[in-house]
Amino acid sequence: MQICDHNKRLQMHQSEHEKARTKPALAFLLEADLAGEVYPASVMEELAGLGDIRTGFISGKDWRKHRSELREVEVIFSGWGAPLFDQELLAAVPNLRAVFYGAGSIQRIVTEDFWRKNIPISCAASANGVPVSEYTISQIIFLLKDGYRYARAVRERRAWVKHWPVAGAYGSKVGLVSLGSIGALVAEKLRDLDVEVLAYDPYVSSQRAKELGASMVSLEELFLKSDVISVHAPLRPDTVGLIHEKLLRSMKSGAALINTARGAVIDQDALTRTLSEREDLFAVLDVTWPEPPPAESIIYDLPNVVMTPHIAGSMSRECQRMGLLMIQEFERFLNGQPLRWRVTRDMLAWMA
Repeated sequence: MQICDHNKRLQMHQSEHEKARTKPALAFLLEADLAGEVYPASVMEELAGLGDIRTGFISGKDWRKHRSELREVEVIFSGWGAPLFDQELLAAVPNLRAVFYGAGSIQRIVTEDFWRKNIPISCAASANGVPVSEYTISQIIFLLKDGYRYARAVRERRAWVKHWPVAGAYGSKVGLVSLGSIGALVAEKLRDLDVEVLAYDPYVSSQRAKELGASMVSLEELFLKSDVISVHAPLRPDTVGLIHEKLLRSMKSGAALINTARGAVIDQDALTRTLSEREDLFAVLDVTWPEPPPAESIIYDLPNVVMTPHIAGSMSRECQRMGLLMIQEFERFLNGQPLRWRVTRDMLAWMA
């Protein structure tokens, strides 16, 4: 009986040892100051049970100082401040099997060398898109009420002001430039409002737009008819300056523009000129180009512009959603299951 028990304990010990030995080696390459928000202690504790953590948080620009730690790494967890996955970095991690990027777009970190390695990479763009869509919906509703002008008028007059006509969230038109992951989320949330949703996206079918409750139109028609326009287009060579001066000047009287995508998608000089000459228009800009605008830019002084410093995306506790999403992906990887949020080279054509 004692021998039997001893053998069982030995087998259990060997099994645990084997399990520990086969855990993939993990590294964390991202901006150290922000890493704790995406991968807080609770997330790290869960990851420690799934993998062999070999590094602390290593800033992307400092990875060369940690070559010895990275040599055996098989899985990289990353996020804002990630290094460029070029030939030099890939040579430093010859055993790399997967990358989990706990942030939004991977456009700035992947290279041809990376794609040639056929290493799977997943990103948390869907999780980061949640607060962006929430920010956007809040602004759409407030702009349809002309809320910023009312707030400014009350402050200036130090009294209630007489109501003037507004578009309102009933029967008005909301235009979405792009129905990618974030634009689609916004479209779904707009179902709760009694508004008509117009959309422009050359990569999305009319059927898909219909499923989201939107009607596909040309970019020209979208700008001409919408009461509020929200920009969600990815930044690519063909979308730089996509929204030009003619489109901006075609906006209907009292219309508003929101940009939470990338500043360079809009011709910034044209936007500044248009808004300075047409005080009836309004803009909420969470992104600009350059970012921020030069201190001498008149856009800071325009009464029909509100700028926020890139706050639409995940902030503080919201960042944990991205880390948890990447843990779920890692578990799928360990179990040999298809990765739900894997990004392929072809997908970059339409992703932000």
